[in-house]
Amino acid sequence: MTVPVGRPNLKTAFKNARSIRPLYTSGPVAITLDGNRIVTCVSEDILLTDISSGLEICRFANDTKTINSLCISPSSTHLLVFTASLALRIFEIPASSTAPSKKLVHPIRVISRAHEAPVHVCKADPTSTYLASGSADGVVKVWDIRNGYVTHVFKGHGGIVSALAFNYPQEISSVTRGQKMRLITASVDTCIRIFDLSATSKSAGGGKPEAVLEGHFSVPRGLDVSLDGKWLVSGGRDSVVLVWDLSSKPAMLTSSSGKAKGKDKAFSPTLVKTIPVLERIEALGLLRPDEDLTGSTSGSDGIRFYTGGEKGTVKIWDGKSGDILFTLGKEQTKISDNQEEQRQIIDVMYLPSISNVVCVHADQNIIFHSLSTQSLTRQLIGYNDEIVDATFLSPSFPSLSEKSAQRDSHLALATNSSLIRVYDTNTYDARLLEGHTDVVLTLDQGVTGRLLASGSKDRSARLWAPLAPKSGTGNVDWGYGHVGICEGHAESVGAIALSRKAGNPGEVEYPQFMFTGSQDRTIKMWDLAEVPLICADEKAEPLRCKSLTTHKAHEKDINALDISPNDKLLVSGSQDRTAKVYAIEYTAGCAGKAARGELKLIGTCKGHKRGVWTVRFGRTERTLATGSGDKTVKLWSLDDFSCLKTFEGHTNSVLRVDFLNMGLQVVSAASDGLVKLWDIKEEQCVATLDNHEDKAGFRSANTDERRIVSGAADSVVTFWEDCTEEQDEENELARANLVQKEQDFQNYISLHDYRKAIQLALAMEQPGRLLSLFRNIQTNDVDTASITGRSSVDEVIRTMEGSDLAKLLQFVRDWNTNAKTSRVAQGVLHAIVKLRSAGDMMKAFRDEEAFAHGDMPAGKSATALKELVDALIPYTERHLSRMNKLVQESYMVDYILGEMDDGMFDDMDVETDTI
Repeated sequence: MTVPVGRPNLKTAFKNARSIRPLYTSGPVAITLDGNRIVTCVSEDILLTDISSGLEICRFANDTKTINSLCISPSSTHLLVFTASLALRIFEIPASSTAPSKKLVHPIRVISRAHEAPVHVCKADPTSTYLASGSADGVVKVWDIRNGYVTHVFKGHGGIVSALAFNYPQEISSVTRGQKMRLITASVDTCIRIFDLSATSKSAGGGKPEAVLEGHFSVPRGLDVSLDGKWLVSGGRDSVVLVWDLSSKPAMLTSSSGKAKGKDKAFSPTLVKTIPVLERIEALGLLRPDEDLTGSTSGSDGIRFYTGGEKGTVKIWDGKSGDILFTLGKEQTKISDNQEEQRQIIDVMYLPSISNVVCVHADQNIIFHSLSTQSLTRQLIGYNDEIVDATFLSPSFPSLSEKSAQRDSHLALATNSSLIRVYDTNTYDARLLEGHTDVVLTLDQGVTGRLLASGSKDRSARLWAPLAPKSGTGNVDWGYGHVGICEGHAESVGAIALSRKAGNPGEVEYPQFMFTGSQDRTIKMWDLAEVPLICADEKAEPLRCKSLTTHKAHEKDINALDISPNDKLLVSGSQDRTAKVYAIEYTAGCAGKAARGELKLIGTCKGHKRGVWTVRFGRTERTLATGSGDKTVKLWSLDDFSCLKTFEGHTNSVLRVDFLNMGLQVVSAASDGLVKLWDIKEEQCVATLDNHEDKAGFRSANTDERRIVSGAADSVVTFWEDCTEEQDEENELARANLVQKEQDFQNYISLHDYRKAIQLALAMEQPGRLLSLFRNIQTNDVDTASITGRSSVDEVIRTMEGSDLAKLLQFVRDWNTNAKTSRVAQGVLHAIVKLRSAGDMMKAFRDEEAFAHGDMPAGKSATALKELVDALIPYTERHLSRMNKLVQESYMVDYILGEMDDGMFDDMDVETDTI
């Protein structure tokens, strides 16, 4: 074995570089019209996230109640939120140039009881002036956003208001010239009502609708009006879309005398077309006339709209012909209860500025579709649930000869789901891999990171490869396709391992074989020679891999597998508390001969007191690491299979281990939510990484070992980056600065520059040095005319800034608690009281910056002075009592001495004077 030149430095520090946190759990979603930022709900929290980077910008302060509805004004300046407390909260959205902030954004206005019932729909008008809200009691209110008052109240709906739309023509034509602003509502009584908003305020009583449209037989869920105000489309759960003409006028009725009878109705919409869509509609909207749709035959004056509903797809329709132009997404043809919950669309938003439609699915996924390319452009996964396993991937990494910059660009996650999540680690763009029919338990990557293997409770293992780029779209529509399936186990596949050594050297490398371990206590070896590394057709049937051997390995469930770097050894960890090492004998198929593979047991590692959850071979030494339910990590020799070292420190089961830094360190993750970094030589933990509130379900390191990813049952994925060098530089710089400041302090003392000495000691927050300074002043060359013992020190205290004065009083409070330092504390306190007024001390404690680095939190300066005085009084009274008692005892000593000498000393004095 080649001995490495030099010993690498230990990695002792990792920083939390980025995290994938829950983005959306349930409730309404809103996106700014420029398509850059999205507002989502996580439980009762409201998040603003940058879509391109996936980073959280800020959070909005909520009232801890469920969010029923929200919307963003078209100008993207205000966020309007209705909660289960029936309150309306109006927020100002931070500017797009604002950096991410951890501070909560508080509302600029709160209307405590905006409605008498929960508000499930709300919408802002195109001018960002008005907000319409519809409640469960059938009342619709229109609000002035800027001033926060009600302008109109409309009653008469036959139940819950289900949809709202403003009719405010933005493209004025001869047909719509002079048209008013109207509000269109829909409710569970299946009727659509149109109200005039240009009339005087109707806040005192309910205004009557100009028109009531009847045509639906179930709840209308979507309403939209064309830009010219001529067309209205409505869709509902009755699986039809109705197209209404809002510009039609009825004929004027006349009497027998030829005169007009009654008033001419200038507004009477008519139903012009009924389009069956064959699915329950949850969202609907009109596209702009100038939207570029490939395959569309309608002209610029045509009506084109989108629908989304129970089948999980967005369909683009031609309103005149009633035909589907194209479909975005994969349609679920056979819908079961579980599948419907995964695929159902609950909302669709249209972003004309970027020519995208965004659909929100019931399984907390938010998908962006391009209308021009008819492809998926971005997918945001709202919630990952419990994270079970993960591995880095490199879909654009063709061979081992390429630069490592292309490595580990993606991350695959196995969660408590049958769907595999694959993230782009730079943008957090994600894809869902469908294929398994039950929960995925384990993942592993191929030799170059291109191939992904997964094992599931459905008793199968599957192989995934990157999709071939589509012509004209580049890598925008990236993803993974199903290319292989391994079936044969009788129970769940809980462990999987791909070969570590490349086959077909000099060309595109691929894994030669794969091992799977199952609850049926067997290990299977699979031939991967014919598995493609690129998925050319997503719809093609996956290749069925051949099993080379089946080995009865353990007495209980197999939890983990790993293959040595040279593909010569296999190790398995089991619930039977053992890890077994096997020799791999593999012969590749050639010249018409089939591939052959066998396993031969060569050793067993015994010593754990609980089941073995994880196993890992060393990359440079003949060692093996195991983690167990007995909370320990053990290091084993592959020569005699003896235990070399045991690492103890976790408080729960160790779930993952791996080697780092040329085998000098081990990293482990456990159910206690912690990731620990161990020094193998010293057998001690050198770093503990903590960013999880629940068990750390996996751990994985990238190729250059500078990045560690950890995930847990709290649905949080954390990317830890090695910052050992940066921390060492910071520590060295801090040490050099401290040495320089200490030298400066000594120089100031020597030069009797007490002002700079005191200021420097306060800045360094070193009360010990300040204590010795005041003690020396009180004992050496005391100036009796000075309060502190030096007039220059008195001047420093008299002119000291407020923040320094507050810090000095904190030090005095601490000194006063000890009898040995109380004399100095009382002397300095006496000087402060004599030289500074009460107003000066109150002003010092009103300065919040005085407590920014102290032990008192900012914002409590009003009570900080009182708390400090309360802390000084009891100890000062105790010191005073002690000194009074000492004085009394001194008089007693004088008296006793006088009585003991019987006047002898007085006579001696007299005789001395006489002599």
